[in-house]
Amino acid sequence: MRRFMMMTTAVIGLAAPAVWAEDAALILGNDSYERLGRVDRAGQVVDAADELRALGFDVQALRNGRMDAAVDALTEFADVAETADRIVVVLAGRFVTDGGQTWFLTSDADDPSYFGTPQTAVSVESVLQVLAQAPGQAVLMLGNDAVTGTMPYLSPSIGELDIPQGVTVLRGPVRDVAGYATDILVRPQYDLATGGDYNITALGYMPDTLVVMPMRPTAVPAPAAPETDNSAEVAMWEGARALDTVVAYRSYLRQYPNGEYRADAENLIAEIVNEPNRDARLAEESLSLSRDARREIQRDLSILDYNTRGIDGIFGSGTRSAITNWQQENGFSQTSYLTTDQIARLDAQAARRAAELEAEAERRRQEAEALDNTYWQETGAKGDEPGLRAYLDRYPDGIFAEVATERLEAIEAEKRRAAAAEEAAAWDRASNANTVGAYQDYLSVYPEGQFVGEAQAAIAELTQEEQIAPEVEAAQAAEANLALNALTRRLVELRLQQTGFEPGAVDGNFDEDTRRAIRRYQANAEIDGMGYLNEATLVRLLADAVNDIAQ
Repeated sequence: MRRFMMMTTAVIGLAAPAVWAEDAALILGNDSYERLGRVDRAGQVVDAADELRALGFDVQALRNGRMDAAVDALTEFADVAETADRIVVVLAGRFVTDGGQTWFLTSDADDPSYFGTPQTAVSVESVLQVLAQAPGQAVLMLGNDAVTGTMPYLSPSIGELDIPQGVTVLRGPVRDVAGYATDILVRPQYDLATGGDYNITALGYMPDTLVVMPMRPTAVPAPAAPETDNSAEVAMWEGARALDTVVAYRSYLRQYPNGEYRADAENLIAEIVNEPNRDARLAEESLSLSRDARREIQRDLSILDYNTRGIDGIFGSGTRSAITNWQQENGFSQTSYLTTDQIARLDAQAARRAAELEAEAERRRQEAEALDNTYWQETGAKGDEPGLRAYLDRYPDGIFAEVATERLEAIEAEKRRAAAAEEAAAWDRASNANTVGAYQDYLSVYPEGQFVGEAQAAIAELTQEEQIAPEVEAAQAAEANLALNALTRRLVELRLQQTGFEPGAVDGNFDEDTRRAIRRYQANAEIDGMGYLNEATLVRLLADAVNDIAQ
């Protein structure tokens, strides 16, 4: 960011005095990032440029500008803004913040990083300092859509801004900012304080009446120029835009080297030439993949052990990297964009892998059940307390865990009936307190008491719970981050029931039976989780469900 801040200061300080003041405007709209995906409608803010020029503004407008082009536009803008009476800036696209500063990402930005972001981003704070030169007549519009996810030290959003005195900041979703900028902001003599039918939030300077735009200047009639028929040029340009290829734009330039759309043609050629894998991107976009279809692709990649960094239906850098790696392994060009044939192959591979995983999990489950049953026959089936405790110590979530627990409870009840009243009261106090200290107090008084085994087991359990508490908390947080709805919870219970893990009632309520079933499933599938759902468990369960439906 320091790059633009220093550049702006130098331009303002060294610019030659203007003969008259001219209003200044800067519009940057990025709807097509080279590596970060699309931001629908963000580029439409550039459509406000012509109206602002008609109102007397010197306008620097850039759609999908890379950093070098953005720096040129910012430099020109800062030069004019030095003596401007009115200053307007509109930024729409992707933003990041570290909490103290906010940056607007240019179209060539890569995955933002705390120390790398300034190389391909514009400091919003620096722009605010330029706007501060026209207090009361300075407007900054910021358009961004909510994006989930976090990065080390950064958040994909607009942070809290330190707005200079007299500067008005208007924020909102990209769709509303694009509409407001082209409909409300450019109206001559319009009172911005009255708002409009858009979801826009005003910050900073906002008096009862705020009129920024001047009256539309009355044009002085110019001598009549001979009328020219440019219909042929317009038709050729519209044809070139429809084709949207380098060949089409160059054909237009050869026919009309000084034509009305010369600059547009040259800019579009530069965009096409500078964008790698453009044809592949356009081909994928033509598939019009839905959010659910994108999630399914991410699940397929995850099943095949390609890390997409989330299953959210958004093809960010993580998903693109996973697609590239899959393409490399399967002999395709590494474009990071998918074709219909590639999607079909990926889905088939994932279905086959899901079937393999399910079969492997079933085999492990049967082996585990056989070992479980054998150990039960040698220990808990005899019905004595040592055998039951030995079984539960090895198989706390085993097939016979409920039976062993019930029998131990019956043994404890029998011991209680046989115990002396004083010892029973001491045991009640210890069990009600349910702390290591309380059980140790009981053992110190009754080292040969009726409940020595229970006290020692409780101490071991509490000690183990304390040791694994951080892991349990992390597992609980991971499940909470999944934001499971009631339908998904019931589907999870149904899958656990169908695969023989006995989750109890299929009602969407994760009780102890459900947790035990999840732990069994995770142990069987060799997935960490402590009985709480995480992304790996959910992907495996849903993949198993999809595979069953396919079969």
